[in-house]
Amino acid sequence: MSLSFLKNSKRFALACGTLVFSGCAVYAGFNYDQLYGTPTPQQRFVPPATPMAQRYLNEVKPVLENRCVVCHACYDAPCQLKMSSAEGIDRGASKEKVYEGTRLLAANTTRMFIDAQTTAQWRDKGFTPVLNERNQSPEANTQAGVMARMLQLKQAHPLPGETVLDSTQWDFSLDRDQQCPTIEEMAQYEQNYPQWGMPYGLPHIAPQEHQLLMDWLAAGAPMAGVEPPSAAIQADIQQWERFLNGNSLKAQLVSRYIYEHLFVSHLYFEKQPGQPIFFKLVRSRTAPGQPVDVIATRRPFDDPQTDRVYYRFVQVRETIVDKTHMPYALSAAKMARYEQLFFEPEYTVSTLPGYQPEVAANPMRSFSQLPANARYRFMLDNAQNTIRGFIKGPVCRGQLALNVINDRFWVFFVDPNMADIPSVNQFYDAQAKNLSMPAENESNTLPLANWIAYSKQQGRFLRAKNALLNKTFQHGEHLTTELIWDGDDHNDHAVLTVFRHFDSATVTKGLVGTPPKTAWVMDYSLLERIHYLLVAGFDVYGNFGHQLITRMYMDFLRMEGESNFLSLLPAPVRHQELANWYQDASRPLEEFLQGDINEFSQPSGIKFTTGDPKAELYQRLQARVQLVSSQRYALNNAILSPEAMRALRRLNQLQGPQATLFPELTFIMVEPSSPNADPQLFTLVRNSAHKNISSLFDEESNRLFEQDDVTLVSGLLGSYPGAFWHVTEAELPALATQANAVHTEREYQALLDRFAIRRTDPNFWAFSDTLNTLYRKNQPIDSGLLDYNRIQNR
Repeated sequence: MSLSFLKNSKRFALACGTLVFSGCAVYAGFNYDQLYGTPTPQQRFVPPATPMAQRYLNEVKPVLENRCVVCHACYDAPCQLKMSSAEGIDRGASKEKVYEGTRLLAANTTRMFIDAQTTAQWRDKGFTPVLNERNQSPEANTQAGVMARMLQLKQAHPLPGETVLDSTQWDFSLDRDQQCPTIEEMAQYEQNYPQWGMPYGLPHIAPQEHQLLMDWLAAGAPMAGVEPPSAAIQADIQQWERFLNGNSLKAQLVSRYIYEHLFVSHLYFEKQPGQPIFFKLVRSRTAPGQPVDVIATRRPFDDPQTDRVYYRFVQVRETIVDKTHMPYALSAAKMARYEQLFFEPEYTVSTLPGYQPEVAANPMRSFSQLPANARYRFMLDNAQNTIRGFIKGPVCRGQLALNVINDRFWVFFVDPNMADIPSVNQFYDAQAKNLSMPAENESNTLPLANWIAYSKQQGRFLRAKNALLNKTFQHGEHLTTELIWDGDDHNDHAVLTVFRHFDSATVTKGLVGTPPKTAWVMDYSLLERIHYLLVAGFDVYGNFGHQLITRMYMDFLRMEGESNFLSLLPAPVRHQELANWYQDASRPLEEFLQGDINEFSQPSGIKFTTGDPKAELYQRLQARVQLVSSQRYALNNAILSPEAMRALRRLNQLQGPQATLFPELTFIMVEPSSPNADPQLFTLVRNSAHKNISSLFDEESNRLFEQDDVTLVSGLLGSYPGAFWHVTEAELPALATQANAVHTEREYQALLDRFAIRRTDPNFWAFSDTLNTLYRKNQPIDSGLLDYNRIQNR
């Protein structure tokens, strides 16, 4: 027996003894230092061609993605532990919360690949390791690493044999206290929370998966980065970087505009075969041909502190997750379209706008030299992506911003041909000051004083806008459905449906579901301002005032979109609808609604023939966009028996307090009767009704539970499932019957007993794998890993 083996055995025995006999004392850091040496970041990245790298990429990484990333991605990852990249795993965790709604000062930003480039830099920012950073040995790597200890804790203490976990012992709320233990705190954590190993509140992973991860951790967690793109894709990158980095003032301004609208998107090249490789567009200090030197600013329009900005492509190194995934296709046709919009028209760019906040935060000022119609067309061409930025977006959790929209509404757009007249461009230029945005105050804002100022400027803008509209649409001229963009008979971005799921949301192409309570009609200025309010200008790390004023400003913009829709209805109906949409509104809101926002007095140019003008308007709008309205989520896409389809339609009729009992999103997998056919996926969306949506904090008091309903769609809609159902086609009639008989929590739980895959189900991970595989197969470009932080415990 070797001397080194005896020494290791003694150290291992000492470590185990310390763990067993530590009692209530925290396993102090000096013991780890004594046992395994002092910590320092390790070199874990190995060349891609090595066997260790291939094992990581082909065996370890899929387990990490399908068991860990489903809860640990984006800003809402518990303890900021983002496991969606090798660099994120090595970065580790932080006790600081990104979502801190009461902070007085903006927090320091902690964005992966932007705010620090090395693990050592993240240590300087307060992140603590989840991998062992002391002496590298199998013993040390499994005893002095938080991740290894969390996995072992779960294996030693699997979920209790309860169908529904004890709510006094398990907290699944989004704002729950997070422990985020360091390795020095793990002994205390293990003693206090023995059942809180990883994955938290879900079944333990399979023994072979656990052993695979433990072997990998014992070996020092060797990892490999993403493989570089092919020569063909690199050629595409070079071509686009040449296009985006022209030297003329016009080229520089156009590229700045494109960047500020696409910086959150996942760009891919349309012609590449197979699964796309995605890229981000970034600002760099270095020109094409040199290594990218990312300019790290809070916002895409902040001062870059360099004489020349270059727009460069960097490969996305994180696992694609659905909640942040916004794919945007690039192609030769797209480049030609940009040429047509921005370079063929005759206009002059005489000087580049500065980066002062009052200029850069207001696109109506910073881009006033670009034709307004070109800007509008640019956003309309990919309108889903434009709106997805502020509806889905990279923020991940946004109740304060999202409780400003209804749970389901349709979005239409003003035809750009109708708006492409000199008077409109002149109007936007004249109103630039009144269209300034909250981001001009950066990330530390005093809400009350700014609210008053923005309220006054919005009033001035609406008075001027209504005066222009009253002149343009005298006697209802042109105020018909012809005003609505029809996608030029080919673009399916022309009509969208927005679903809110409490603190997340989804935007889809097409008119999904029955006609909703409200709808928006968006013109250029509204679309642009919402982007700069909620995407380009919003800082998730901002102080409470910044977040509050952003939400309050969005009230104005929502009502403006709704007012545009109401202008197509007869004048008396406009007031009736507003009264219905804003029941029990506060006095200031009532004064605002009755004043500036509704001064448009011209009659609708539509000749209504029924007693329900709103329903008739919806029918005419549906006919207007019929050629381009996407049917991706249509229920009749399902290939099931007539009896099964009738059952689905019955399930789609849940209403009132009965519907309230169901989660925001229920994902349903139906095993078809046909042999060799793939399971079919559906989503049951719960739509919550409100008296009005202008209450900042007490949303529950505005709820109209008796008006709740559901929308059942074919396919997966949303990123955060609340429940899973797994049924056979033959069981659908029984499912529909039992669901329609649910009136109490006990009856809902009985439904789950029969048809659900709960978070405690031993088959949970097998079901999860099948679901994500089917989603990726059905939607290879749009899909990403789902997030399990909202799965209910019922």
